[in-house]
Amino acid sequence: MNDALAEPVLGRLVGFGRYLRASGLPVGTGRILTFCRAAALLDPTDRKELLLAARATLVSRPDDLRALNEAFDRYFAGEAVDPSREEIPSRSTPGASEDEPATEEGVALSSSSWASAGLDEDTDGEAAIRVVASEAELLRTRDFAELTEAERRAVFALIRQLALSAPMRKTRRLRPAREGERFDLRRTLRRSLRTEGEPFERAWRRRRSKRRPIVLVLDVSGSMSPYGRPLVEFAHAAARAGRRVEVFCFGTRLTRITRLLRTRDPGAALAAVGNSVTDWEGGTRIGDSLKELLDRWAPRSALRGSVVVLCSDGLERGDPALLARQMRRLSRLAYRLVWLNPLKGSPRYEPLARGMAASLPWVDVFLPGHNLESLEALAAAVAEI
Repeated sequence: MNDALAEPVLGRLVGFGRYLRASGLPVGTGRILTFCRAAALLDPTDRKELLLAARATLVSRPDDLRALNEAFDRYFAGEAVDPSREEIPSRSTPGASEDEPATEEGVALSSSSWASAGLDEDTDGEAAIRVVASEAELLRTRDFAELTEAERRAVFALIRQLALSAPMRKTRRLRPAREGERFDLRRTLRRSLRTEGEPFERAWRRRRSKRRPIVLVLDVSGSMSPYGRPLVEFAHAAARAGRRVEVFCFGTRLTRITRLLRTRDPGAALAAVGNSVTDWEGGTRIGDSLKELLDRWAPRSALRGSVVVLCSDGLERGDPALLARQMRRLSRLAYRLVWLNPLKGSPRYEPLARGMAASLPWVDVFLPGHNLESLEALAAAVAEI
């Protein structure tokens, strides 16, 4: 999410806490920050979950719940004026800490609609809000292998919001058009019967457009263990967004998981994938897996003319010559071949591994895949093909 969209989101959350304070509820800055951290783990479109988070973090007395519910309905329904645009008295409200300031300023949230931050409860003021924003930016650039469990949940929620848009291609079929590539003689003659044989109105045809298939091939071997879960989360979002998406996992053997990712619940989808993929965090045989992919699925036209995204670190345990032959076959069959390598995120990385060196001559786009920012770059690169 860009800055223009993220800034009002954080400002809206902080503004709600200020609105409660202006309404007489004892809501301090520490509680507002806790509310922002809780909102980071929620679906931003679900107002019911956001209300429950507000009830759990912003108030502590049962007598305040009714006032909070009414203020929530007024504020998020647009009936209340944003208190960040009003002048609020500088005196502290009853029950608030004396060292907490009466106002906070929302700052731009650079990457996501909800931010998560590991802040102490005694952090307060504008500096604390800026820490929330900077932490959200760090989540985009931090390596998946370095995330804590809370940060992983926040990043997974952001991955589910990524949209993978497939490029378009023109088919051989033609459709009627006002201005097209080819003159439609038959339709022109039929229309001329209305005007005594004079072809006053000409008809045209143009080629239809359809989306290219996207094939995701994910390495779930032991060397890819820190990145396997984020990549499957990304594949789940892609499979939910488009029908022409095929997803395969491989370690020492190939497993098709497209149907398992069609379910709405990401937790249930990942559990089904874990039960079906028997070689998770095992060895790596990229060449053998690609050969099985090509032998079984190339005749079914699942790969022909598609955009293939291969996610692997390239640490091949099998024969590099076999891998090179299969990559050559795959590059001839696919429209574009994209390789996503988490190791490429390091500035000192060089593709010297046998598998990676044998594959690179046939790769069209070579990208890193170690953090959320790299997955966003992948979605943009596929859309621009």
